[in-house]
Amino acid sequence: MEAASIEAAPAMPKGKKRIGIMTSGGDAPGMNGAVRAVVRTTIAMGCESYGIYEGYEGLVQGGDMIKQMFWEDVRGWLSEGGTLIGTARCMSFMQRPGRLQAAKNMITRGIDALIICGGDGSLTGADKFRDEWPSLVAELVERKELTAEQVEPFKHLNIVGLVGSIDNDMSSTDATIGCYSSLQRICQAVDFIDATAFSHQRAFVIEVMGRHCGWLALMAGVSTGADFVFLPEKPPAENWEEDMCMIVKKHRELGKRKTIVIVAEGAHDLELQKISPTKVKDLLSKKLGLDTRITTLGHVQRGGTACAYDRMLSTLQGVEAVKAVLDAKPDTPSPIIAIIENKIVRKPLLEAVKLTNEVADAIAAKDFARAMSLRDAEFAEYHAAYMITTQTDNSKTLLPPEKRMRVGIIHVGAPAGGMNATTRAAVAYCLSRGHTPVALHNGFPGLCRHHDDEPVGSVREVQWLDAENWASKGGSEIGTNRGLPSEDIEKTAWCFEHYKIDALFLVGGFEAFTSLSELRKARRDFDAFKIPMVILPATVSNNVPGTEYSIGSDTCLNALIDYCDAIKQSASASRRRVFVVETQGGASGYVATIAGLSIGALAVYIPEEGISLKMLAADIEHLKKSFAKDKGQTRAGKIILRNEKASKTYTTEIIANMIREESGGRFESRFAVPGHVQQGGTPSPMDRVRAVRFGVKSLQHLETYAGKSKDEIAADPMSASVIGIRGAKVKFSPMERIEKEETDWKDRRPKDEFWMELKDTVDTLSGRPRADQWPWAEK
Repeated sequence: MEAASIEAAPAMPKGKKRIGIMTSGGDAPGMNGAVRAVVRTTIAMGCESYGIYEGYEGLVQGGDMIKQMFWEDVRGWLSEGGTLIGTARCMSFMQRPGRLQAAKNMITRGIDALIICGGDGSLTGADKFRDEWPSLVAELVERKELTAEQVEPFKHLNIVGLVGSIDNDMSSTDATIGCYSSLQRICQAVDFIDATAFSHQRAFVIEVMGRHCGWLALMAGVSTGADFVFLPEKPPAENWEEDMCMIVKKHRELGKRKTIVIVAEGAHDLELQKISPTKVKDLLSKKLGLDTRITTLGHVQRGGTACAYDRMLSTLQGVEAVKAVLDAKPDTPSPIIAIIENKIVRKPLLEAVKLTNEVADAIAAKDFARAMSLRDAEFAEYHAAYMITTQTDNSKTLLPPEKRMRVGIIHVGAPAGGMNATTRAAVAYCLSRGHTPVALHNGFPGLCRHHDDEPVGSVREVQWLDAENWASKGGSEIGTNRGLPSEDIEKTAWCFEHYKIDALFLVGGFEAFTSLSELRKARRDFDAFKIPMVILPATVSNNVPGTEYSIGSDTCLNALIDYCDAIKQSASASRRRVFVVETQGGASGYVATIAGLSIGALAVYIPEEGISLKMLAADIEHLKKSFAKDKGQTRAGKIILRNEKASKTYTTEIIANMIREESGGRFESRFAVPGHVQQGGTPSPMDRVRAVRFGVKSLQHLETYAGKSKDEIAADPMSASVIGIRGAKVKFSPMERIEKEETDWKDRRPKDEFWMELKDTVDTLSGRPRADQWPWAEK
């Protein structure tokens, strides 16, 4: 082939790039969100975006498999499952001639950066491609397929990885795109099976995906309160058959009507002999005489739309991937975009893949301690929490009598998904350690007014069977109330003394935060409050100071996303319609902002920014332009989100009416108020697993004060604390400091809201002009 016959695209202006995006390996919910974010961020940065269809196969084939992608091409992709640009196995790319052809296709299109969303195999192939790039380019010139002038602008290839995997099997990141959506499918299936198991007193053995990684199996076990789990990284003890049967038998003797055992597909014993669902079933049937069934969930775990977290994760990681491309120098190692707790970070791709492969190697070498250590610390922590909350009467974990406490557990504020899972974990932990869990029903008013009711008062010791089935229940089984202890502080103190409460575990939102503040300050007058106290934030609003994540907020977002998806479908069917949807959140715009990120809202109105007439005028103009671009099948409904307290004047209905009036009949407008639907029904898996993790950590913190005097406890600032995620860590913070330095008491929210920086991302990806670009903005 003559070099002159090949026309290569000219290089982009300095600082601009043509960025390719592809999905590879197994599909995962959220991949489409990642593609959308990469395409729109690339365009917003003044660069060009190219979609590479069918993974590496498209890269090798070239032609129409590599297409420039425009803003409207990815509209509506957030709510689509699978991958719309396709994925396929490509044997030819595994050979050098295939990679040579891929390099030629990229250079002729002028693409010199590649963002790949896939598993470890896909990302390893990508980095090998980058490593070979200089020699591939040199060979193309040597073979006269391209000229030296044509390849000059493309001497270096930038690669950035996004990890799309339902197994969550990549080291160096807490979560991979798709894993929580898959976990949601599993938990939903187990919840359904649970009802049948309870009805018939059956046992169910449920097989889930995970050849070398037991994350799905472990988290499903934590989320559903399974009796036993089998993981590749942590095989059961040598006599596991007896251990499992003993645990199941004890649970049955305590009155449990159902048995759930979860088996990862890669489960094995200490000798690497496969533990199959059939083997587990036969044990339960023959040794315990249980009516046992097997359910293999299969590819249902992979399909469906992405949950709220995966939409947010894929979007934020897609945005960060483009930034990483633009920041890269020729010698910058290829990164993957990871998340550690609540922080999006860049990690070395090769190191992450190496650590991931070492897990499989450690398992093959029967070095299971190393396999566990190579997983993130969160994995081992969840496993420990699961074990201690499942075996409630293990004599090895009991504390000496003098270290045991009566732990009061109270819910304060509005209900939030995960409150019950938190309480179940706290009860199980208490019983495993010898503490006495004492539920204070219906909050502080319930404690003060009904503690001595007959025949049953509001102060009740909790038995394991009482709380065992609470893992998947929404609402609050012990009742919750917004009332504060200050409404009758003397009676509250008397009740603490009378019922010998040695420690207090509060679960709730800003009211719970306020309650702990009041109790801490009341220590000056009441010795009853000189006990260790900790609040685990649980509120749909996610507005508790001292944490970036509150239990219940993920459940709320999932409920709101489902609602908005249905609304958007209606709006799309009508073609030219916009819905203005009102979200909860009090004076915090967290729910509206993250939901806006997850559904691709055209605009989001929050209390922190307020609403002005000029803002509405600009957004209506933006709407008009957006509808004017709609052509044929690209037309889709649009959604604007308004937080319930964004403005006293511009209500949700008024905004919808203004849009309708100003549209000139070119499009319609409606408003919708989902209300308490946002509190959700069944808690999301993320809220369940974090409820267990934070609940156990909270109780471990409380028991460090066992045996200390009241004055010693009161003198320690950490004896009244809030647990939460702060940046990339889970930590306890002293209430006194959080109250004084980090709390906006007037608006009932943190002074510094970490998510506010995401508001610009919402606007950028919707095409809405940013605040500094508004016509009236000060220059």
